[in-house]
Amino acid sequence: MQHDHSERHSSQGKHEGHHDHHAMMVEDFKKRFWISLVLTVPILVLSPMIQQFLGLGAELAFPGSSYVLWGLSSAIFFFGGWPFLKGFYKEIRSGRPGMMTLISVAITTAYVYSSAVVVGLEGAIFFWELATLIDVMLVGHWIEMRSVMGASRALEELARMMPSEAHRVEADGRVVDVAVEDLQHGDRIVVKPGEKLPADGVVVEGQTSVNESMLTGESVPVSKKTGDEVIGGSINGEGSITVEVQKTGSDSFLSQVIDLVRQAQESKSNTQDLANRAALWLTIVALGGGAVTLFVWTAVMGADFAFAMERMVTVMVIACPHALGLAVPLVVAVSTSRAAGNGLLIRNRTAFEAARNLQAVIFDKTGTLTEGRFGITDTLVFDETVSKTELIRLAASVEARSEHPIAQAIAAATEQPADVKDFAAIPGKGAEGVVEGRNIKVVSPGYVRDLGLDIEDPRFEDLSEQGKTVVFVLIDGTLSGAIALADVIRPESKEAVARLKEMGIRTMMLTGDNKKVAAWVAKEIGLDEVFAEVLPQQKAEKVKEVQARGLSVAMTGDGVNDAPALAQADVGIAVGAGTDVAIETADVILVRSNPVDVTTVVTLSRATYSKMIQNLWWAAGYNILAIPLAAGVLFNFGILLGPAVGAVFMSASTVIVSINARFLKTD
Repeated sequence: MQHDHSERHSSQGKHEGHHDHHAMMVEDFKKRFWISLVLTVPILVLSPMIQQFLGLGAELAFPGSSYVLWGLSSAIFFFGGWPFLKGFYKEIRSGRPGMMTLISVAITTAYVYSSAVVVGLEGAIFFWELATLIDVMLVGHWIEMRSVMGASRALEELARMMPSEAHRVEADGRVVDVAVEDLQHGDRIVVKPGEKLPADGVVVEGQTSVNESMLTGESVPVSKKTGDEVIGGSINGEGSITVEVQKTGSDSFLSQVIDLVRQAQESKSNTQDLANRAALWLTIVALGGGAVTLFVWTAVMGADFAFAMERMVTVMVIACPHALGLAVPLVVAVSTSRAAGNGLLIRNRTAFEAARNLQAVIFDKTGTLTEGRFGITDTLVFDETVSKTELIRLAASVEARSEHPIAQAIAAATEQPADVKDFAAIPGKGAEGVVEGRNIKVVSPGYVRDLGLDIEDPRFEDLSEQGKTVVFVLIDGTLSGAIALADVIRPESKEAVARLKEMGIRTMMLTGDNKKVAAWVAKEIGLDEVFAEVLPQQKAEKVKEVQARGLSVAMTGDGVNDAPALAQADVGIAVGAGTDVAIETADVILVRSNPVDVTTVVTLSRATYSKMIQNLWWAAGYNILAIPLAAGVLFNFGILLGPAVGAVFMSASTVIVSINARFLKTD
């Protein structure tokens, strides 16, 4: 069994290593950007074109200034441009040229040509464009990588659910604290009230209730007695129990969930970035346009090589506008900010963008559509001398002395319980006490039947059919009323479902709860489809089933049992009040735990995508005009787009892209 643990920790270590590597890459881009930005300042000051633009003439020039300019530009080219040159090599080797190829072609062309001008070739120097282009691309990639910093930490969060120690019962009866990793099949462990169970096993002594909602989705704490199975990671209730360990390591329920999460995450493919597709076409245009320009001017027009070379370089540099590197990252940054202001945290940009195409949203029940706590939903009064308020107050006064979850839910319904005398628990059936001189019993339907009392009210059958828990209140031996309890439905759930339907999206619910409870919740809020009594290991399979219909699916949940399904879905959405593991597996987090915010995710995703398309057109579309002019097609008419004018085009495009991103709306 020790091997199983090491196996789990090994894979967890690999996952943590991947996350650390991603963080290091973000820091690397940040460092390269700031250093390159500092070096860009003297490059701008020393660039002849900038000096002319500012009307400084050659006042700032000095002997050897061109070599200083070349040295600073070389530093930026090799240090700041290294990630792009390395990316260019990878893209070419994989046969998929994209943004890295386009950037590398532009900066290499500008650097090599400008270096040649420094040593004597006739032409213009592009060093300032080289530096600013690298700066913009570095900051763009830095912003982009920070936005996708959601490399999931789900596996380490899952591992943290297990306690580090267990109280093992030795052969001589002594109880010794040991590391959970040292537990073996057949060991007996003591689990005290409020503690997490350290391993899967069977209760061999004691009785309690166990909260398994974060593992199984079951909203009601489950009673456990001798012979019942318990799951490692669940929380023990009010009783102390002795458990015989049955599964440890990779055989445990929690480890199986970890494997499911890993498999789902690894199988999820990333869509190709829009900017990369634009960059591919611009790369073809840049290389093709540059080559054609050089050929036409030298071979056809008979121009001198220096002039033709300047035309070619201008075409290739202009074909890689600064704005293209910011077109997507700027929208991402703005949409991330807008999302945060609306209670959304975006962890996976690719999945978030895919939300615009959602066709179905699957909700977990407990803690997502419901509040994950028991509450009173209905009150039946059989005795006309007692009001509903009075019935609840009397029952709550008695139940305030009990620690049972059902009793606590009733007790919470009144702020001023009355004093209780002669309180006594009725084992397995309820509790009783004397309140204001009257004997009050809060008991189960079985107890009422044992007394021979008839429950003729048809409303009781309706409540039972809905899967609600019903308790009866006897006042001085008279059956005076009944109280129904269930997992409280969030008031926003009905609105969320209605809005999604208006958007043409199907709504479904996936829960481990029983069919009666699920059907009641679905009817109350208007869901299209329900999957009930689904085991945790089956949830991801249910998501796959819906995806197999050809639907793009979002999963919304909060528990450990939802983690594999969140990872499997096209978009995983976690409610912020849920477990860390659900949050770490999700692509988007609803900070306010409000299901209505799912509609905001879709709306914002659609708006974000629209802005990205607009920005890409602004960033790359101007090439339709700029590239032919840079190539000199209107030279005979006295119109020639020089490097300086090309720079104005690029600057204008960048400003437009920046402003356009700011106009992103969430409604």
